[in-house]
This record gives sequence, C-alpha cells and structure tokens, in this order.
Amino acid sequence: MEKYKQSSVPLEERIADLLERMTLAEKVGQLNQRMYGWDAYVRQGERFELTDAFKDEVARGGGMGALYGLFRSDPWSGVNYSNGITATESAKAANQVQRYVLEHTRLGIPVLLTEECPHGHQALDGTLLPVNLGVGATWNPELMKQAYSLMAAEIRSRGAHIGLVSALDMLQEPRWGRSEECFSEDPYLASQFAEAAVRGMQGDDPQQLAGTDKLAVVLKHLCAQGAAQGGRNAGPAAIGQRELREIHLPAAQAGALAGAAGFMAAYNEIDGVPCHANPDLLTGILREEWGFDGIVMADGQAVDRLLTLTGSYESAAALALKSGVDLSLWDTAFSTLEEAVKQGLVKEEELDRAVARVLRLKFRLGLFEQPYVSESGSAARRPEYQAVNLQIARESLVLLKNKDNLLPLSSSPRRIAVIGPNADRLYNQLGDYTSVQPEGSGTTVLQGIRSVAPEGTEIVHALGCGIRDLSTAGIAEAVEAAKGADVAVLVLGGSSARQFGGDFDSNGAAILSEGSPSEMDCGEGVDLADLSLGGVQRELAAAVAATGTPVVAVIIQGRPHALTDIEELCGAILCAWYPGTEGGQAVAEILFGQEPPSGKLPVSLPRSSAQLPVYYNQKTPSRPRVYVDMPSAALYPFGYGLSYTNFAYENLSLSHTAISAGELEGGEEVKVRVEITNTGALAGTETAQLYIQASESGITRRFAELKGFAKVTLKPGERRAVEFTMGREELGIWNREMKFAAEPCKVSVQVGGNSRDTISVELNVTA
Repeated sequence: MEKYKQSSVPLEERIADLLERMTLAEKVGQLNQRMYGWDAYVRQGERFELTDAFKDEVARGGGMGALYGLFRSDPWSGVNYSNGITATESAKAANQVQRYVLEHTRLGIPVLLTEECPHGHQALDGTLLPVNLGVGATWNPELMKQAYSLMAAEIRSRGAHIGLVSALDMLQEPRWGRSEECFSEDPYLASQFAEAAVRGMQGDDPQQLAGTDKLAVVLKHLCAQGAAQGGRNAGPAAIGQRELREIHLPAAQAGALAGAAGFMAAYNEIDGVPCHANPDLLTGILREEWGFDGIVMADGQAVDRLLTLTGSYESAAALALKSGVDLSLWDTAFSTLEEAVKQGLVKEEELDRAVARVLRLKFRLGLFEQPYVSESGSAARRPEYQAVNLQIARESLVLLKNKDNLLPLSSSPRRIAVIGPNADRLYNQLGDYTSVQPEGSGTTVLQGIRSVAPEGTEIVHALGCGIRDLSTAGIAEAVEAAKGADVAVLVLGGSSARQFGGDFDSNGAAILSEGSPSEMDCGEGVDLADLSLGGVQRELAAAVAATGTPVVAVIIQGRPHALTDIEELCGAILCAWYPGTEGGQAVAEILFGQEPPSGKLPVSLPRSSAQLPVYYNQKTPSRPRVYVDMPSAALYPFGYGLSYTNFAYENLSLSHTAISAGELEGGEEVKVRVEITNTGALAGTETAQLYIQASESGITRRFAELKGFAKVTLKPGERRAVEFTMGREELGIWNREMKFAAEPCKVSVQVGGNSRDTISVELNVTA
C-alpha cells in the first residue's frame, strides 16, 4: 500500500509521498476552490444528482481542493427548502460528493467541504446565533466557546469540514455594512472571542481534528477591513505598522495561538499593497513570526482583482501564491497556475509548499481514513442549541437608558402598544449571511411580548413605518395604538435582510445603487454615509412620544447607529443588535424583568456620522481636541450598559505600585484587586473592566486600553473582590524599534463598569 494511505506512517512522510506521486495538474487542482457548492447538485424529488459542471471540475484538476457552500442557503445562492439540502439529507449528499471524487480520480484525494459560519451555519436547518456585534456585547467568551462547540458538532455531522468564521475585523468604521461581523472595536475583547471560536470548534489540540465533533476553523479577514476609508466595503486601510500591530493583528494572533486551521485574506490594501499580494503579512508575520503552519484561503475572486497589478491571470496567481495564499475561492487566476509554472512565473517548489499545506489539513481531519460521515445520525437542531442561543441573546442586550426605572415592566400594564418596523419581522433580527428559515421558526419581539406578558394584558400592534421607506402613512395608526396604552414598545433600527430576486455581486455582496430605497441598510455591500436611523423612524418616534405614553425603544441593528435624535424621546432604550432567532423571547424577558440586563457595549455609540472616528481607544492628544458644534465624546461609551440595580467600585489596590521593565520581561506580574458591591434592591450581573492609560513610554499612547474583564453576579447588598493580573503582555508596547517589550512608563490603572466611569490607582514601570 502507498505510504500516504497508511495511517501508521508519520504525517510529513505521508505528505511527501503523495506530493511525489502528483502531476502538476493534480497539484493545481488541490489549490482550487472554484465552484459554488449549490452548482454541484440538482434536486430530483427525494434524491440529488451531481451536475456535469461538478464532474468537469473534478476532471479538470484530477481532484478538487475544496468545494464551497454545498449546504449554503440564501437569496444569492437561490437555495431554499424546495431545491436545497436539509439537515437530515446532508450526510448523504456530502458522501455522494466525496464518493465521486474518490472514485473518479487517480490518487483518491478527498475534497474539503467548506461552509460559511459568520454567526452560525448558513444552511437550511442550520443553527443561527446573534451576530458578532451582539456576541461581543455579552462579554462572555466561555458561553460562546460552548456555542461554537455545539455548532461544530452540528456541521461536522452534516459532512462538512471547514467553517469560515468572521472574527478578525475591528469595528473602527461603523458606516461599513459589515459592522455586524465584528466582535468589537477593542483588540483585547475581540481576541477573547476569536480564541473562543477556535477552541470551541476545534478543541484545544489543533493536531486532533479527526473527531466527528471538530470543525477546522478559517478565521476571516486578515486584516484591517474594519478601518476601510469612508466605511466603504473593501476600501484601503489608511494605517501604519503601529496601528496594524496594536489594533488589527491581536485577534488574529490569538486565533493563531489557539491553533486556527486557516486564515482568509482580506479584500483591502494597506499602504498600497493588496492583502492577497502582501508577503510581509501573509508570510512574514503570520508564518515566520507567529509560527503558523495552516492554510491561507483567498476571499471570493480576490486573486482576480490583482490583475490591476499584474495584467494577467497567470501573473496574478503567481503573485498571490508567492505572497502566501494557498487556496483559491471562485477565482479564475489559480486555475492558471500550471501555465504560470511553465512560464517561469512561479517555481513548482513554491506550488508544492501550498499543496502540502492543503494536504496537511486533509490528513489532520482524518479524511484519508474516514472520508465519509455517518448517515444514521441526525444533524437537526437539538434543544440544548436553542437554550444556549437564547442565553447568548439575553446577555447581548444592552440597557442604555432607564429614566425613572421605567423598566422592568413589573407593574402589570393593562395595555401595551408594540410599534415599529422591527417589531414583527423575524428576518430583520437575524443579520446578513442568513439562511432561509423554516416556517414558524424563531420569535419576533411582538411574539415574545405576547408570550411573556402577564395574563390579561392587551397587546396591540402597529407597523408605523419601514426601515428606509419614506412613507408616513402608518404613523397615524401607530399614534392611535399608543394613545390608549400604558406603555409603547417602539422597535426601531435597521435590517440586513436580503430579498430573493435582489441583485448580488459575483462574490455574494448585495448590490444597491446610490439612494436606493431598499429596506436593507446593513450587510456586505450596504455601506452608509449617515448613521441616523433610516426613513421616517425619527418622525414615528416623535409622534408616539407626543401622545404622552411612556416609550421604551428597542433598537435592532447591525451597526452602531447614531441615536441622538430619538434618545430624548424615550424613557428607556434597549440595544438588541441582531439578536437572532431567539431574540424576541430574550427581549421580552428583559422588558418584564424575568432576566436582568447584563450586556455591555462592545463599541462606542456615536452622536453623529460627522463625529467619526469615535472609538474609545484613540491616541491621547497633548492638548484637548474638541468640536465646536457638538460634544467630542460618544453618546454612549465603550463598555457601557445599565442593570436593574447599581454597583459601586471601591478599594482598588495593586500588589506593587512600582515594577521594573526588566522584572516584567522576566515574568513578574502585578495583581490588581477591586471590591464591587451591589447597592441596589435586585440581583444583577456586572462586568468589571480593567483599563490602563499610560504615558512617558517613548511613544504616544491611547485614552484607554482594555486589559481585562470579569463578569460577576451579585445579590442585593453583596460585596465581592475581583482580581486581575497584569504582566508583560498587558503592560508591554510596540516600542520605537517596533519590538514588543516592557518599557519604563507611568500607568494609570483604572477599573469600572465602562471605559468612562472608573476609579484609578497609579503604577510606575521603572527602568
């Protein structure tokens, strides 16, 4: 038996043996992921037939590196319950694809099945989670690790092997339509969730991916897409090496250290160099500096965009491959690599290096020993998935305002008016990259309130207006509903809901023209110049508030909208992000006090688009920099979030008030201790946040830098001590020589419930 087929042979020997047997065409085949998975099959009643296009693609490369989106369902793919693959049919369909590849190729190399997992599995019957921006608001990576573990088991049982997970983009530009895919504007917080995604889906040992519950993770996007100029998708990131190192790379490094199987390169460019042609990033930092040995996947058709640099597909493919890209995604360029080798544009040894990385992942997944998945198991959603999903939704909700304790609605209101464009539209609370949902699934805010409200409470509903529609025809009905109510729950915000029949780019991004009246105002390809709520939502809020009925605003959104225009009109504001399928239930439980709000903002909320940038960790100026026409501070600061009780921070202390840079380099640490007391009458959960503000370190520093957090639940009157640890990692900097090291400096150590309201103590880092 050939060495590569023997599981007892060491991994690298198996890879070398297989490489020696492969023709140049077969090697190129392993680096291509050209097909859309939904084009690989046609449903014929209760069975699936593989298409000629799929068979031709297998023949073209003597195999196939990967097949993207076999189970994908959405308006772009056109896949729904009439023509797609459901959970119970998935294993059989995946095995059908795998069997054809193995039986119709010379070497029998299995194919990788790649699936989109930006916030859950984008497939029929796939579990959907709240979007990442909501996940970031939980400040609970352990909960997300559990969710990712369940999701991995679900997807692997369907027969897929790789999950494409959004985790690396930092939200510095809220006008960007893909804001919802970011965990935070803060690199430390985002890093915790990137690590949770990898460890949850792959386990703690990246070499052991062969289990039936492990999914290889490809983290995206590397990097700095969240700093796109003007918030325009795939725009250049006008940043330098320091900003790259301090803000945009930590989450990726955390993912690499956790053992991520791969990274997806970004569409953007940094300092004139497109990411897919950036060897300093994809090879220098990622592989040589961090020791990463996995795959780098191209973003959809991104290698073809390098033609503006090279002039030919062969040159574009050679440039990307030599820079560090291993596996294509839908592009033409990588299919020309055989010709690129023959033209001398790239060496076959360089091709072999990328092929070895793809093969290594297939071996680690155990596909040569176990290419098929059991068809007897069920990949349908299980009750524990729904329970975890609901808990994430609960913890993602951020109470921004609660004047005169309007919430919780514990006094058994006689009549509640539920008003607004997001009150009863499930898809509006699910986010972009969302699969078609089965009829009757999920819970809207209106449905949640009806299920949770005390018996006998009358619930009336009025649409009021659309998301971006300028019609005011529904406002009169909304006013009438509010007039007779004890409280009006006004459900406003945005929507990333795509429509069947819409226009989409070749990479799946929505195509909307300037001034488009579409109700979709967020998602890939949907960038905004104005962060105010769209359409006539402000007019609706003003009309409802004018009735004198107390107003609770629930904001369902995929980006930080500027809420200045409605903030003064509402007694309470609950930020719900896109809370997912269980979001309506979670919102209702919070409104009625069945669950206490505990979410904290993972991003600063601006007053206006004209105020940008407003992220909290900007550089500290040597003197105040202010606007004349509005406050410079965010409307609501990073880390902010109210509870139904109050918390007091006291007795902040350090184990050392001075420590040398040498001691930090040698592994010494500073312990930070603070006492937190629940001073209110209700139990509550608080997230204590540790920040530093440093000076005199040889470079300019930031207003504040998050270095730790702890989520604690306290009974009324309960006091608890919380401890943090700061060492070289927390106190070190990228110095003038761009080396990460502890440097002498003055440090204000700050702890509090958000980035603005803190208590502090001084630490001196000496020479």
